[in-house]
Amino acid sequence: MIKLNLGRSHLIALLSICSFGVAAHGPVTPQAINTSTLPALDEEWEETNPYRTEEGDVRTEILRVGASAYNQNCARCHGLGGISGGIAPDLRQLPADYDGDEWFIYRVQNGAVRNGAVYMPKMTEHLNQEALWSIRTWLESVSDEE
Repeated sequence: MIKLNLGRSHLIALLSICSFGVAAHGPVTPQAINTSTLPALDEEWEETNPYRTEEGDVRTEILRVGASAYNQNCARCHGLGGISGGIAPDLRQLPADYDGDEWFIYRVQNGAVRNGAVYMPKMTEHLNQEALWSIRTWLESVSDEE
């Protein structure tokens, strides 16, 4: 009888530990990003990444904001450092061109919903264009490191 109770205790502990990781993933609340230090963009969405060709201190600031914005809003599903763990697409693999930008814009504007379940919120409802393009620019920069 003691063996059974001990086994049951271990099973309960193991299930608790395993389910914590699943429950911890839960809904993600997008975090606001301060973009006041970035070059301002118009209200209408750019068709291609407007920050891609920036250089010097401006680029450094774009990458700083983009890394922070990614870590606060994207890393939970898309992986730390931009390296996907398989839950969501590896965004470093998007080509740094019109086609990659088009996919990025579509996804951040529309999110991802399957069978009524929200897999990714419409990020444009939470983050401005500057924050989202800074994330894209940062992802392109870490894509080069592969």
